[in-house]
Amino acid sequence: MLEGMSTPVSDAGPAERAPASAPVIAFFDVDNTLLRGASVYHLGRTAWKRGHLGWRDLTRFAWQQARFTSVGENHQHQLAVRDRALELIAGHSVAELDEIAEETYDSSLAALLHEQVVARAHDHIAQGHEVWLITATPHACARVIAERLGLTGAMGTHIESVDGIFTGALVGSVMHGPHKAEAAAQLAAEKGAELADCWAYSDSRNDIPLLELVGHQQVVNPDAALTRYAQARGWPVMRDRPRSSRRRRRDGEIDTAQ
Repeated sequence: MLEGMSTPVSDAGPAERAPASAPVIAFFDVDNTLLRGASVYHLGRTAWKRGHLGWRDLTRFAWQQARFTSVGENHQHQLAVRDRALELIAGHSVAELDEIAEETYDSSLAALLHEQVVARAHDHIAQGHEVWLITATPHACARVIAERLGLTGAMGTHIESVDGIFTGALVGSVMHGPHKAEAAAQLAAEKGAELADCWAYSDSRNDIPLLELVGHQQVVNPDAALTRYAQARGWPVMRDRPRSSRRRRRDGEIDTAQ
């Protein structure tokens, strides 16, 4: 996408813009954008409670969560977690993952939502825009989040299943990096949306292809590399904290949210 096509959004967000005649899509990343931390960790924690994971696997997911929250995404670590997660899910049913995703949202994810970012998503809905989550987290988890928040839909990583049982193989690629941009472009084409009218929200340098794809970029709680990239291009930066972090700060505890 040419740099001249990139138009930074105003701080007031989408509510001040008149809707276009063609569909407008807002793409929202999930981990560290819509909510704090890595959703796959919380899925793993629920799976552990149900007896599907051992202590070693939970510890590994916990370490990944801590690192991801403090320094952002690391591709090699993400691949390692992905591969182990696929091994663990093989042989389990689609229904089990759906139940785990529902329970995880209720027990963990709802409290980690960034309220300002969720409000921005709802602003888009109020303007008649479509809002799609686009994330490397399993599609079942992304779908639950989208449904609970009243969003249009979700695109997550799909895992192969046969007769309702997961094989442990992926369908296509992990929804990450350039694959997000490809999926977003395909959805926009199917919907007849002009990419110059579309929006993207993300925290990660790995989503630069997605951010560059659309006409309106919004950087949220960015990692260091995306902070520099956004500053160079004049993209707006939003910083938000989940409800739990705000509560800790009000109670006089140390606020670790960035």
